[in-house]
Amino acid sequence: MQKHTLIWLLALTIAAFFLFDGPQVFSLDNIREHRQALTAFTERHYLAMLLACGMAYSLSTALSLPGGTVLSLLLGFLFGRWVGTGLILIAATLGATAVFWLARYLLADWARQRLQGHALSQKLLAGFQEDAVNYLLFLRLVPLFPFWLVNLAPAFTQVSLRTYVITTFIGILPGSFIFANLGQSLSSIDRLDDLFSWQTLLALSLLGGLSLIPVLSKRLQPKRFGD
Repeated sequence: MQKHTLIWLLALTIAAFFLFDGPQVFSLDNIREHRQALTAFTERHYLAMLLACGMAYSLSTALSLPGGTVLSLLLGFLFGRWVGTGLILIAATLGATAVFWLARYLLADWARQRLQGHALSQKLLAGFQEDAVNYLLFLRLVPLFPFWLVNLAPAFTQVSLRTYVITTFIGILPGSFIFANLGQSLSSIDRLDDLFSWQTLLALSLLGGLSLIPVLSKRLQPKRFGD
């Protein structure tokens, strides 16, 4: 497939998502309203739904479409915490890898323009240059950074695809489990803003902090020797 053909296909997919009211379809209220029908359909067509939900999640991640959080909850609701976690992990990693590949090899000019003028993106790029593995793990573990930005920024550094995939898979594991677990109580969730308690955010922040210990030790080491 030629480059321009693929670009047009991606653009049409994004346009179709909004044209057919995708944000409303993948809204929390809509999912909750149709949860019984979705559960019944999944029971009758389990494998087909597993594949369809995985593809939808990967595509949503790859195109940075809204609704990723609701999809995570839905997978936990339909498939349970363990299968849901595994599906989120695989689908999100594949989608994030597609973003990386598209930004580095196909849509480099567009991606650079999107990052330019974004103050946070410049800080991310600087961090990746210093210690890519631990920095990327930190950004994946702590859910305080835009997922699309963390997917996009590494493409313009020296981070290898292998490092990107491994750190993405490991880094999103805790959050994937949390969302899949929360999805089992989908009917009791009123607002997405209320999903994370301060205890959960603190736990994820501590995990992220552990990944930065090697970075901090490198910074402190010259000073210690110089004393």
